[in-house]
Parts: sequence; C-alpha cells; structure tokens
Amino acid sequence: MKLLRYGKPGKERPGLLDADGKIRDLSEQVGDIAGAALAPASLKKLAKIDPNSLPLVRGNPRLGPCVAETGKFICIGLNYADHAAESNLPVPSEPVVFMKASSAIVGPNDDVLIPRGSKKTDWEVELGVVIGKKAKYVSEAEALDYVAGYCVAHDVSERAFQTERQGQWTKGKSCDTFGPIGPWLVTKDEIADPQNLKMWLTVNGKKRQDGSTKTMVYGVAHLVSYLSQFMSLLPGDIISTGTPPGVGMGMKPPKYLKNGDVVELGIEGLGTQKQTFVQDK
Repeated sequence: MKLLRYGKPGKERPGLLDADGKIRDLSEQVGDIAGAALAPASLKKLAKIDPNSLPLVRGNPRLGPCVAETGKFICIGLNYADHAAESNLPVPSEPVVFMKASSAIVGPNDDVLIPRGSKKTDWEVELGVVIGKKAKYVSEAEALDYVAGYCVAHDVSERAFQTERQGQWTKGKSCDTFGPIGPWLVTKDEIADPQNLKMWLTVNGKKRQDGSTKTMVYGVAHLVSYLSQFMSLLPGDIISTGTPPGVGMGMKPPKYLKNGDVVELGIEGLGTQKQTFVQDK
C-alpha cells in the first residue's frame, strides 16, 4: 500500500494511492496515518480494503507529510562510504546518530525556507524508515518486523550551522521545513529489498545525486537494531538513513542552495518530491 496524507497544513486527512494513481480517502477507517494505525494488525486490515470502495478525492490536493505525530526524527550520518570521502571524513566504526527536530517536518512538495543568515543550505536525498511498533533491544534478525514502511526523506542541511557553530549537527539539520517526507509511506511488503533502491536528486534540472541504498555502510535492519539498544523506537518514529555522494558541500568548489532554486528527488518505488527554496524573512 501507498499511504498518504492530503490537505492544508495542520488539517491533513488520511488516504491511500490506488492502482491508477488516484487518492482515496481513508477517514472512515483510520483517524490519521500515525500511532496505532501503523501497527502490523492495522496495516493488514487496511490492505484488505478494496480501494475502489473508498471515496475518490477530487482535484489535486496538497500532499502533507506521509506520517503524523512523529515523536523522533533520527538521522544517520556518513552512512555511505563515498559520501564520507567527499566530506573528508572517515567511515564510522559505528553508526553516527543525530536528531532532526520533528518541527522540521513538512510535505514533499512544500517550499523549503532558507534560514536567516544561511550561506550553506545543502541537499541530501535519503531513505526514510517508519517504525510501526515499539522496538526495544531488538536483534538485527527481527528488526524489520518493527518497520511499517519506507518513504523518501530530504535531509536538508545548513553546513555552517552544522559544522562551524560550536555544536552538534542537530542545529544545522533542524531548521523549519528542513524535513520533507513523502509523498507516501510505502508499506514494507511492497519493497522486496530496502538495500537495493536507486535514488537521485537534481537541482534546477541538473543531476547532483545518483546512488543506491546498496552502498549503505549500515543497512536498515542493522540501524533499527542498533538504535533500539539506546532508545525505544515508537510507532511513527522516522529513521533517515544517510545520503549518497553528490551533496553541494562535496563539490569543487562547494555549491549551495539560493532563493528560487528548485530541487527534485526520488527513490525507486517510493515516489518523488519537488521543492522550491525560498529565503526566510
């Protein structure tokens, strides 16, 4: 299934994408794509519904973040060896973990705000992993049992805030609108292998990132298990699993986003995003 949320910011309704690419309303079945609705039993129940029996959503509504009520937005740094190299940093001996504020989350096609004082706003296409049930001290072998599905995540970053402002990476990752997710949550049964998905990103039509999740240093199962040793992962939590090479910081000379730039990105089987970057006032 491809689950989604549509409507104006703060007033999104739950829906799913049918086989014809049309939105069907799920409001009578679930309150939102969040919490208990992401549990295995709930997803199994939703999968049995004939999409044609659901109300058709007319027009072309805005798509909101594909998951609501996200408690934790956990990110993994330097999880592609070639990205670590372009960042002039070693491949980590354990996953590098940092947090992105949940207040950064926006819809997949919403404008992204370049924050005040920013000189180095950058792009990063990433595979997002959505947790479906509480995971605590889980093994790598059972880790995927706790995953509800996957989505495209854009880990927008302000490099000066991230690396030059005497703090951890979080302050360069958590600016408002720096976390577009969606367009939809694709349930894990539709993704045969999360470690073999092509991913790409363009800036103003020029290809900047062209990679695959198969080059991750630490795969999805390892990350879910690893994180669960330090904290409970709860339904709706998102793990953003790192980016392949091609970010602006790694270009020679570095290139960063400016007012009016358009970024498009996507992951095989998970849909695409498109954002215009706008200077915040």
